[in-house]
Amino acid sequence: MDSNEARPGLVQGSRGVAGTLYAALYGELTPRPDRAPDTDRDPYIQFHDRAQAMGWLDGLWGMNDAGLEHPLAAQGSSLVAWFQVGVDSVPSDRPLPVQPFLRCAGDVTARLGTLRLQTVQVLLPAQSLDITERPQQSRMPSLSTAAWFNDVRSATSVHVTVDSGQDPIFPVVAQRIHRWLGQLDQSVFRCDSLAERDPLPPPLPDTVWLGPPRHRVTFQGTLTEWSLDAIGWLGGFVADLAAREGAGVPLLLTVGRSTPSR
Repeated sequence: MDSNEARPGLVQGSRGVAGTLYAALYGELTPRPDRAPDTDRDPYIQFHDRAQAMGWLDGLWGMNDAGLEHPLAAQGSSLVAWFQVGVDSVPSDRPLPVQPFLRCAGDVTARLGTLRLQTVQVLLPAQSLDITERPQQSRMPSLSTAAWFNDVRSATSVHVTVDSGQDPIFPVVAQRIHRWLGQLDQSVFRCDSLAERDPLPPPLPDTVWLGPPRHRVTFQGTLTEWSLDAIGWLGGFVADLAAREGAGVPLLLTVGRSTPSR
C-alpha cells in the first residue's frame, strides 16, 4: 500500500465514534538530513505509534488516517501533512482533545523535518461535547489550563475562521462568542474584531462533516504564541464556546498567521 493512500476506518478494538477530529498543516517543511532514506515509517504509522506511546490512542481517540499529500488539497496549497482520528463523547469535565491531537501531529512532523508553519485547519466535532452534563460553573473546562501560556510573551497576529458548513448556526452565535472572548479569563487569544475572509478549502470530504464550507466568521486578533500547542488549546476553547452557545455541530477551524513567518 502506498504511504499516502487513505486508510479509513478505526483500528480493530477501538471505541465507538461520536465525531471526527481532523488537522491539516500548511507551511514549508525542510526534510531532516538524518532521516533514513529507505524508511517505510509514514505519517500514519508514526502518528499511531506516538499516540500509543503517550497513552492517547483509544483513550482520547481511535486511529483513522494520516498522510502527506491529499487528493482533495487545493492546487498549489502548501499542505505538509494531515491527520484524522475518531473521538468518542467527551467527559463533561474535559475539553475536546485538540491540544494533545495537535501535539501528536507536531511530534510526527518533527520526525519528518523542520516545519515553518503558516496555517492550521482543524475539524472540531463540537457535537461530541454534551454540555447538559456540565454544571453551570464548569461550562468551559478549557479555561482550567489557559494559565499554561501566561509566562509566554510572543504574541502573533492571526486570523481565526470558524465555519459551520451548510448549517448556518455559527454566524448566528458569532457576536455572543465575540463578547465571551473578551470577558472570559484567558489571555491565549485576544480578539480585536470580526472580519470577512475565505480560507483555503479543506482537504476533507464533505461527508465527514456538514461541508462544503459556507457559513463562516473570522476573528482577527493575537495568539499568545505561534505554536501547535497554543492553536490546540484554542481549538478546545472554541469548541467549548460553540457548544455553550448552541452550535454543537462539526466546525472547521482555520488559524493562520496574518503575516508570513520569516
